[in-house]
Amino acid sequence: MLETIEVSRVKRFAANTAGRDFAVGDIHGHFTRLQAALDAAGFDPAADRLFSVGDLVDRGPECEDVIKWLNKPWFHPVRGNHDDYVCRFDTCDIGNWMYNGGTWFVGLPLTEQQNYQVMFQDLPIAIEVETAKGLIGIVHADCPFQSWGQLRAELESPESGKRLKQVQNSCMWSRSRIQDGDTCGVEGLRALVVGHTPLRQPAVLGNVHHIDTAGWMDGHFTLLNLATLECIPPINPELSHDWD
Repeated sequence: MLETIEVSRVKRFAANTAGRDFAVGDIHGHFTRLQAALDAAGFDPAADRLFSVGDLVDRGPECEDVIKWLNKPWFHPVRGNHDDYVCRFDTCDIGNWMYNGGTWFVGLPLTEQQNYQVMFQDLPIAIEVETAKGLIGIVHADCPFQSWGQLRAELESPESGKRLKQVQNSCMWSRSRIQDGDTCGVEGLRALVVGHTPLRQPAVLGNVHHIDTAGWMDGHFTLLNLATLECIPPINPELSHDWD
């Protein structure tokens, strides 16, 4: 297994030649449930890797356990919109954040809040993982461009400002693809893996895999094998994608 190379807001991973790579949907402070899903899949922390589409915290009872998980050498998340609240805790709309599950953060001492902020600011906006069959991209919500190369170029641009903020916000917040049923896909990737929108079953639109099956709510955690693009548990064709 080769070392990772981090460039700006995109983190790259070489192919895993020692074990398996999985991606998982939104976690939202339910790490015990996530561990149970990993155990059921026979996850081997000595060889396997877990990539997260973000939203590590808010809503669930174990948000502070995120520190333990961020220190695991095999756990690699991108930044979700809820994680971004932590990055902006001193400037964001606190009322909106509290309404959406951020109450766990408010009572923490300022020094702890600042420590969380530093850790979460290190989370990349995008991850790319090499596999034997092609490149896998991971963002929280969507790729706002037709090609992965364009997104990478925008995120790695030395210029900051309004445009970069818009691109990052689209990666973390956009639901237009899943809402519109857009099957165009993203060029330059074998598959793009996203979460953000809770679904009963994983949905595939073009080459975009939506895998937030609400393990943090009353659904289940889906683990997507990045080598085979098969889900654990398998997709149940009798269930709809949409959340009722």
